[in-house]
Amino acid sequence: MNNDIAHLNWSSASRTDVGTVRKLNEDSVLDLPELGLWMVADGMGGHAAGDFASGAIVSALASIPPPASLGALVGEVRKRLQAVNRHLNEEARNRREQVIGSTVVALLVFGGHGVVVWAGDSRAYLFRGGELTQLTRDHSQVEELIKLGLLAPEQAEEHPAANVITRAVGVADELELDSEMLAVAEEDMFLLCSDGLYREVDDKAIKAALAAGDCGQSCDTLIEAALAGGARDNISVIVVRANDEVQATRTQYNPSVSAAGRPAVDRDDPTELG
Repeated sequence: MNNDIAHLNWSSASRTDVGTVRKLNEDSVLDLPELGLWMVADGMGGHAAGDFASGAIVSALASIPPPASLGALVGEVRKRLQAVNRHLNEEARNRREQVIGSTVVALLVFGGHGVVVWAGDSRAYLFRGGELTQLTRDHSQVEELIKLGLLAPEQAEEHPAANVITRAVGVADELELDSEMLAVAEEDMFLLCSDGLYREVDDKAIKAALAAGDCGQSCDTLIEAALAGGARDNISVIVVRANDEVQATRTQYNPSVSAAGRPAVDRDDPTELG
Protein backbone atom coordinates (compact mmCIF):
# COMPACT_ATOMS: atom_id res chain seq x y z
CA MET A 1 0.00 0.00 0.00
CA ASN A 2 1.08 3.56 -0.67
CA ASN A 3 2.40 5.30 2.46
CA ASP A 4 1.41 8.69 1.00
CA ILE A 5 -2.21 7.92 1.70
CA ALA A 6 -3.18 11.58 1.98
CA HIS A 7 -2.69 11.90 -1.77
CA LEU A 8 -5.16 9.24 -2.80
CA ASN A 9 -7.06 9.95 -5.98
CA TRP A 10 -10.70 9.01 -6.33
CA SER A 11 -12.77 7.68 -9.18
CA SER A 12 -16.51 7.08 -9.04
CA ALA A 13 -19.59 6.32 -11.07
CA SER A 14 -23.30 6.67 -10.36
CA ARG A 15 -26.47 5.24 -11.82
CA THR A 16 -30.16 5.58 -10.97
CA ASP A 17 -33.16 3.85 -12.49
CA VAL A 18 -36.91 4.16 -11.96
CA GLY A 19 -37.29 0.37 -11.78
CA THR A 20 -40.08 -1.72 -13.27
CA VAL A 21 -43.06 -0.74 -11.09
CA ARG A 22 -42.99 2.92 -10.10
CA LYS A 23 -43.80 5.73 -12.53
CA LEU A 24 -41.49 8.34 -10.99
CA ASN A 25 -37.90 8.14 -9.81
CA GLU A 26 -37.74 9.87 -6.43
CA ASP A 27 -34.12 8.91 -5.79
CA SER A 28 -31.34 11.46 -6.28
CA VAL A 29 -27.57 11.05 -6.36
CA LEU A 30 -24.58 13.36 -5.97
CA ASP A 31 -21.22 12.31 -7.41
CA LEU A 32 -18.40 14.80 -6.65
CA PRO A 33 -15.01 13.03 -6.43
CA GLU A 34 -13.18 16.35 -6.77
CA LEU A 35 -14.80 17.43 -3.49
CA GLY A 36 -14.62 14.03 -1.78
CA LEU A 37 -18.41 13.88 -1.49
CA TRP A 38 -20.92 11.31 -2.68
CA MET A 39 -24.57 11.00 -1.64
CA VAL A 40 -27.70 8.92 -2.29
CA ALA A 41 -31.14 10.17 -1.21
CA ASP A 42 -34.39 8.19 -1.43
CA GLY A 43 -37.37 10.54 -1.31
CA MET A 44 -40.80 9.90 0.21
CA GLY A 45 -44.05 11.83 0.25
CA GLY A 46 -47.35 12.09 -1.62
CA HIS A 47 -47.87 13.79 -4.97
CA ALA A 48 -44.24 13.52 -6.12
CA ALA A 49 -43.00 15.27 -2.98
CA GLY A 50 -40.29 12.62 -2.59
CA ASP A 51 -38.64 13.88 -5.75
CA PHE A 52 -38.68 17.39 -4.28
CA ALA A 53 -37.20 16.15 -1.00
CA SER A 54 -34.27 14.21 -2.44
CA GLY A 55 -33.62 17.00 -4.93
CA ALA A 56 -33.47 19.54 -2.09
CA ILE A 57 -30.70 17.51 -0.45
CA VAL A 58 -28.70 17.40 -3.68
CA SER A 59 -29.12 21.16 -4.16
CA ALA A 60 -27.95 21.87 -0.62
CA LEU A 61 -24.84 19.68 -0.76
CA ALA A 62 -23.79 20.31 -4.36
CA SER A 63 -22.71 23.89 -3.60
CA ILE A 64 -20.37 23.07 -0.69
CA PRO A 65 -17.00 24.79 -1.26
CA PRO A 66 -13.72 22.82 -1.20
CA PRO A 67 -13.07 21.92 2.46
CA ALA A 68 -9.98 22.66 4.53
CA SER A 69 -10.30 19.43 6.51
CA LEU A 70 -12.48 16.38 6.95
CA GLY A 71 -13.99 17.89 10.09
CA ALA A 72 -14.93 21.02 8.19
CA LEU A 73 -16.57 18.96 5.44
CA VAL A 74 -18.55 16.83 7.90
CA GLY A 75 -19.65 19.91 9.82
CA GLU A 76 -20.83 21.66 6.66
CA VAL A 77 -22.76 18.60 5.47
CA ARG A 78 -24.47 18.25 8.85
CA LYS A 79 -25.35 21.95 8.94
CA ARG A 80 -26.84 21.88 5.47
CA LEU A 81 -28.83 18.71 6.12
CA GLN A 82 -30.33 20.32 9.23
CA ALA A 83 -31.34 23.31 7.08
CA VAL A 84 -32.97 20.98 4.51
CA ASN A 85 -34.80 19.23 7.36
CA ARG A 86 -36.33 22.54 8.46
CA HIS A 87 -37.19 23.43 4.88
CA LEU A 88 -38.96 20.11 4.24
CA ASN A 89 -40.95 20.39 7.47
CA GLU A 90 -42.14 23.83 6.37
CA GLU A 91 -42.93 22.57 2.87
CA ALA A 92 -45.01 19.71 4.30
CA ARG A 93 -47.05 22.19 6.34
CA ASN A 94 -47.54 24.43 3.31
CA ARG A 95 -48.65 21.52 1.11
CA ARG A 96 -50.69 19.93 3.91
CA GLU A 97 -48.79 16.68 3.49
CA GLN A 98 -48.12 14.38 6.43
CA VAL A 99 -44.48 14.11 5.44
CA ILE A 100 -42.11 15.29 2.74
CA GLY A 101 -38.85 13.55 3.47
CA SER A 102 -35.90 11.59 2.21
CA THR A 103 -33.34 9.14 3.47
CA VAL A 104 -29.74 10.20 3.02
CA VAL A 105 -26.41 8.41 3.02
CA ALA A 106 -23.23 10.32 2.24
CA LEU A 107 -19.56 9.38 2.00
CA LEU A 108 -17.10 12.18 2.78
CA VAL A 109 -13.33 11.76 2.32
CA PHE A 110 -10.30 13.92 2.96
CA GLY A 111 -6.72 12.69 3.00
CA GLY A 112 -6.55 9.18 4.39
CA HIS A 113 -9.88 9.14 6.23
CA GLY A 114 -13.55 8.97 5.40
CA VAL A 115 -16.83 9.49 7.22
CA VAL A 116 -20.21 8.01 6.38
CA VAL A 117 -23.21 10.11 7.48
CA TRP A 118 -26.75 8.79 7.23
CA ALA A 119 -30.39 8.87 8.25
CA GLY A 120 -32.81 6.18 7.10
CA ASP A 121 -32.26 2.88 5.33
CA SER A 122 -30.13 3.85 2.36
CA ARG A 123 -26.81 2.09 2.89
CA ALA A 124 -23.05 2.37 2.58
CA TYR A 125 -20.77 -0.63 2.11
CA LEU A 126 -16.99 -1.07 2.07
CA PHE A 127 -15.39 -3.64 -0.26
CA ARG A 128 -11.83 -4.34 0.88
CA GLY A 129 -9.64 -7.37 0.26
CA GLY A 130 -12.51 -9.29 -1.28
CA GLU A 131 -14.76 -8.78 1.76
CA LEU A 132 -17.97 -6.73 1.89
CA THR A 133 -18.82 -4.81 5.08
CA GLN A 134 -22.01 -2.83 5.69
CA LEU A 135 -20.94 0.48 7.26
CA THR A 136 -24.42 1.77 8.09
CA ARG A 137 -27.18 0.41 10.29
CA ASP A 138 -30.70 0.85 8.92
CA HIS A 139 -32.90 3.28 10.80
CA SER A 140 -35.93 1.04 10.49
CA GLN A 141 -38.46 -0.68 12.69
CA VAL A 142 -37.29 -4.17 11.79
CA GLU A 143 -33.68 -3.24 12.55
CA GLU A 144 -34.76 -2.13 16.02
CA LEU A 145 -36.56 -5.44 16.52
CA ILE A 146 -33.43 -7.34 15.42
CA LYS A 147 -31.29 -5.28 17.79
CA LEU A 148 -33.65 -6.15 20.67
CA GLY A 149 -33.48 -9.84 19.78
CA LEU A 150 -37.18 -9.95 18.89
CA LEU A 151 -36.67 -10.73 15.19
CA ALA A 152 -34.19 -12.88 13.30
CA PRO A 153 -32.39 -11.10 10.41
CA GLU A 154 -33.69 -13.64 7.91
CA GLN A 155 -37.27 -12.75 8.91
CA ALA A 156 -36.85 -9.02 8.29
CA GLU A 157 -37.78 -8.93 4.61
CA GLU A 158 -41.16 -10.59 5.17
CA HIS A 159 -42.08 -8.69 8.33
CA PRO A 160 -45.18 -6.43 8.07
CA ALA A 161 -43.03 -3.46 9.15
CA ALA A 162 -40.28 -4.15 6.60
CA ASN A 163 -40.86 -0.77 4.93
CA VAL A 164 -41.19 1.38 8.04
CA ILE A 165 -38.24 3.69 8.63
CA THR A 166 -37.60 5.54 11.88
CA ARG A 167 -35.38 8.39 10.69
CA ALA A 168 -35.10 10.54 7.59
CA VAL A 169 -34.57 14.14 6.57
CA GLY A 170 -37.88 15.98 6.95
CA VAL A 171 -39.78 13.59 9.24
CA ALA A 172 -39.07 15.22 12.61
CA ASP A 173 -38.44 18.71 13.92
CA GLU A 174 -34.83 17.82 14.69
CA LEU A 175 -32.82 15.62 12.32
CA GLU A 176 -30.84 12.79 13.94
CA LEU A 177 -27.82 11.75 11.89
CA ASP A 178 -25.50 8.84 12.57
CA SER A 179 -21.89 8.80 11.40
CA GLU A 180 -19.02 6.34 11.14
CA MET A 181 -15.37 7.24 10.60
CA LEU A 182 -12.76 4.95 9.05
CA ALA A 183 -9.24 4.96 7.67
CA VAL A 184 -9.06 4.58 3.90
CA ALA A 185 -6.67 2.28 2.04
CA GLU A 186 -5.66 2.10 -1.61
CA GLU A 187 -8.03 -0.02 -3.71
CA ASP A 188 -10.85 0.38 -1.20
CA MET A 189 -14.23 0.48 -2.93
CA PHE A 190 -17.38 1.97 -1.44
CA LEU A 191 -20.98 1.40 -2.47
CA LEU A 192 -23.77 3.82 -1.61
CA CYS A 193 -27.28 2.66 -2.53
CA SER A 194 -30.98 3.06 -1.94
CA ASP A 195 -33.01 0.13 -0.64
CA GLY A 196 -34.14 -0.60 -4.20
CA LEU A 197 -30.78 -2.28 -4.73
CA TYR A 198 -30.24 -4.44 -1.66
CA ARG A 199 -33.85 -5.64 -1.55
CA GLU A 200 -33.29 -7.25 -4.95
CA VAL A 201 -29.57 -8.08 -4.93
CA ASP A 202 -27.89 -10.15 -2.20
CA ASP A 203 -24.46 -9.58 -0.69
CA LYS A 204 -22.85 -12.32 -2.79
CA ALA A 205 -23.94 -10.64 -6.01
CA ILE A 206 -22.87 -7.22 -4.72
CA LYS A 207 -19.39 -8.57 -3.93
CA ALA A 208 -19.11 -10.10 -7.38
CA ALA A 209 -20.07 -6.82 -9.02
CA LEU A 210 -17.54 -4.81 -7.01
CA ALA A 211 -14.77 -7.35 -7.56
CA ALA A 212 -14.41 -6.11 -11.13
CA GLY A 213 -12.69 -3.05 -9.67
CA ASP A 214 -14.19 -0.70 -12.24
CA CYS A 215 -16.70 1.83 -10.89
CA GLY A 216 -18.77 2.21 -14.05
CA GLN A 217 -18.88 -1.52 -14.79
CA SER A 218 -19.85 -2.28 -11.18
CA CYS A 219 -22.70 0.26 -11.31
CA ASP A 220 -24.03 -1.21 -14.55
CA THR A 221 -23.88 -4.75 -13.19
CA LEU A 222 -25.70 -3.81 -9.99
CA ILE A 223 -28.50 -1.95 -11.78
CA GLU A 224 -28.94 -4.83 -14.22
CA ALA A 225 -29.10 -7.32 -11.35
CA ALA A 226 -31.76 -5.29 -9.55
CA LEU A 227 -33.83 -5.00 -12.72
CA ALA A 228 -33.52 -8.75 -13.27
CA GLY A 229 -34.75 -9.26 -9.70
CA GLY A 230 -37.94 -7.31 -10.36
CA ALA A 231 -36.89 -3.78 -9.32
CA ARG A 232 -40.06 -3.01 -7.36
CA ASP A 233 -38.59 0.32 -6.24
CA ASN A 234 -36.32 3.00 -7.66
CA ILE A 235 -32.67 1.88 -7.70
CA SER A 236 -29.69 4.15 -7.11
CA VAL A 237 -26.03 3.19 -6.76
CA ILE A 238 -22.73 5.02 -6.47
CA VAL A 239 -19.45 3.12 -6.56
CA VAL A 240 -16.31 4.90 -5.34
CA ARG A 241 -12.71 3.68 -5.57
CA ALA A 242 -9.53 4.91 -3.86
CA ASN A 243 -6.73 4.87 -6.43
CA ASP A 244 -2.96 4.90 -6.04
CA GLU A 245 -2.49 6.96 -9.19
CA VAL A 246 -4.41 9.69 -10.98
CA GLN A 247 -7.57 8.30 -12.52
CA ALA A 248 -9.74 11.16 -13.64
CA THR A 249 -12.51 9.12 -15.19
CA ARG A 250 -15.93 9.63 -13.70
CA THR A 251 -19.44 8.86 -14.90
CA GLN A 252 -22.14 11.15 -13.57
CA TYR A 253 -25.86 10.43 -13.52
CA ASN A 254 -27.76 12.05 -16.37
CA PRO A 255 -31.52 12.21 -15.70
CA SER A 256 -32.26 12.35 -19.42
CA VAL A 257 -31.17 8.73 -19.82
CA SER A 258 -32.81 7.34 -16.71
CA ALA A 259 -35.38 4.66 -17.27
CA ALA A 260 -38.75 5.80 -17.95
CA GLY A 261 -41.56 14.77 16.03
CA ARG A 262 -43.69 12.76 13.17
CA PRO A 263 -44.41 9.05 13.18
CA ALA A 264 -42.29 6.49 11.38
CA VAL A 265 -42.95 6.39 7.67
CA ASP A 266 -44.42 3.39 5.86
CA ARG A 267 -42.70 3.38 2.47
CA ASP A 268 -45.41 1.17 0.94
CA ASP A 269 -48.19 3.65 1.75
CA PRO A 270 -48.95 5.40 -1.57
CA THR A 271 -49.88 8.59 0.29
CA GLU A 272 -46.38 8.71 1.79
CA LEU A 273 -44.11 7.39 -0.95
CA GLY A 274 -44.20 8.17 -4.64
